[in-house]
Amino acid sequence: MRSAGVLGATGYTGAVLLSILSRHPDIHLSLVTSNTHRGKKISDVFPHFRGKLETILDATDEDHRGACDVYFLCLPHGTASAKAAEIFDGKALIIDLSADFRFEDVTLYERHYMEHRAKELQAHAVYGLPEIHRARLAAAKLIGNPGCYPTSALLALFPLLKEGLVAGHVFVDSKSGVSGAGREARVANLFCEVAEGFRAYNVGVHRHEPEIQKEVAKVADAVVTFVPHLLPMNRGILTTVYGALKRQTSTEELLGLCRDTYAGSPFVRILDAGMYPDTRFVRHSNYCDIGLKAFEDGRFVLISAIDNLVKGASGQAVQNMNIALGLDETSGLDLLPQYP
Repeated sequence: MRSAGVLGATGYTGAVLLSILSRHPDIHLSLVTSNTHRGKKISDVFPHFRGKLETILDATDEDHRGACDVYFLCLPHGTASAKAAEIFDGKALIIDLSADFRFEDVTLYERHYMEHRAKELQAHAVYGLPEIHRARLAAAKLIGNPGCYPTSALLALFPLLKEGLVAGHVFVDSKSGVSGAGREARVANLFCEVAEGFRAYNVGVHRHEPEIQKEVAKVADAVVTFVPHLLPMNRGILTTVYGALKRQTSTEELLGLCRDTYAGSPFVRILDAGMYPDTRFVRHSNYCDIGLKAFEDGRFVLISAIDNLVKGASGQAVQNMNIALGLDETSGLDLLPQYP
């Protein structure tokens, strides 16, 4: 039994992590922190934990070195890297859910975020997209959990990219539920600002575009244009990827390629021809559903659906932990989608 700590546990990703870890057969949840709510029971902050999880919240700013076998950092960009520098000892596993350790090139991170506060640790970090980097994750002690949009886009694109089938530009059109913006109070996220509307945002400047692009560049020479949209729903991401193929192929051939690519990946489900993903059918689960179509003139459309808080964040973090600790990859994650 390994001990785990969730630092910064009172955001959406922290709450979902607690739900998953509390039922994980190989994990004891020994540390839960929040500066804002220190001293309170977690069930006072999240009433759905009543009677099941009554842990008292410690302060995140306290020294927690040596307290856990696994640390999950659900902290703001910049704060996470500073905390990682404090607790990293090469023994405990650290999984960062911010962007601080997603970029191998620190200058790229600093161009789109801020000055990095633990540059000396970057060489230890592994980008935590299990279906692509599973082998490297097995020996990792510091994992940068991917962003939710990059997860949805890269899982859809990777089979075509690795076979060299994508020609030129790729257009990634993503729609997300409001929980992707976090739990902080912001005018743009108020009910009256979101309900009955549908809009694009951060066009051309969203920080997930360079994250997608740097992963694409590892396997193919393709340029990504990414446009995110906000949907008036709580959770879920539907991503549609458009592009051109270097050679004419069929829908069935591409589906076969995807099935072969993800044959050993328990959380990727490739749909049959003519079927396309729906966020309703992955909600509250760690699944990524992928459907696609190839056109006779060489165009392709890829569509993926994930729950942004599970496969796009906390579930993927637990999946990464399982791999790094040598546990069953699905442990604690046997969560069926909840419908309706």
